[in-house]
Amino acid sequence: MTEAGPPGPKRGLRTWSSLGQLGRIPSEYEIVTHNLNYTTRPNRTSALASNPTTPANMWFLTYRDKSPLQADDWRGFRDPDQIIYRKYVTMQDEQETAVERILDEYGSAGHDASLSRPWVECLATLFTPTRFPVHALQMCTAYLGQMAPASYISNCAVFGAGDLLRRVSLVAYRTRELADATGSSIGRTERVVWERNEAWQPAREALEKLLTAYDWGECFTAMNLVLRPTLDQVLIRQLATAARDNNDDLTWLLLGNLGADADRCTRWSLALARYAIEQRAGNRDVLLRWITRWTPRAEAAAAGLSQLFKPLPSGPSAQTVENAANSARHRVLSEAGLTG
Repeated sequence: MTEAGPPGPKRGLRTWSSLGQLGRIPSEYEIVTHNLNYTTRPNRTSALASNPTTPANMWFLTYRDKSPLQADDWRGFRDPDQIIYRKYVTMQDEQETAVERILDEYGSAGHDASLSRPWVECLATLFTPTRFPVHALQMCTAYLGQMAPASYISNCAVFGAGDLLRRVSLVAYRTRELADATGSSIGRTERVVWERNEAWQPAREALEKLLTAYDWGECFTAMNLVLRPTLDQVLIRQLATAARDNNDDLTWLLLGNLGADADRCTRWSLALARYAIEQRAGNRDVLLRWITRWTPRAEAAAAGLSQLFKPLPSGPSAQTVENAANSARHRVLSEAGLTG
């Protein structure tokens, strides 16, 4: 009998082995997104390469690593739209080209000067002040991107922050155009409206509290599953309907364009919520606790903002707006399996 020879050299890992046993070549999305978060590297003693007790490391430890929202492997999450940088900039360049054409067409037609005084006043209280709340959402989304436990989640949030910056920029641009064309309070009173108008205060309170939702899971839940579905329904969908009913097709078209960004945020947020529950059944209770905490704030925000629709001669009623906002939030939570 022939004796067995010494074992051969151990076979090395194949290309893309970091993604696990895929049995296929990874997609471009996976190649450029997988495991890019330096602070989640394996066998680390702390998030950052410094003393584990530094404030920054303690922050990551407290608000990410020890979050109540846990999964065996967050790297298994996938963005349903599989957005990567190249795809994102190409897509948004096309969107901005469409916006520019709309603005040029309606600007040359003297659209803004034709708007009715009641509608201009509505824009001054419901549209041009939104650069303040949207900037708050942008800051929270950027924070979520920094704190997320996997690069697949971080990238969604980072691109989401880009969407919100685009929205702030467009609102600021339109504020200047409306100020020049209408001779109204637009361009001078937005901060006062945001800080003192009674109808805005529940939304402002909710967003300022969101800025202190340091746990990454609570930040995601409060913002993407509760507040944004509610506020976007009012400030994009219902305001767009009111614009169309008040002969402001320009605002209607611009808000429709921004609505595509909001829809993409909803898709990845639903996917992440479902993934968290699939990973650990107990995550459902964690998410529901946060939802219970933040839902009254979202309801109060919807009730307050809906009052700003009352003076309009046509468009959705205040009750219709409030109901639509709450229904939109409930629909998102239901699709995520987080109702009842």
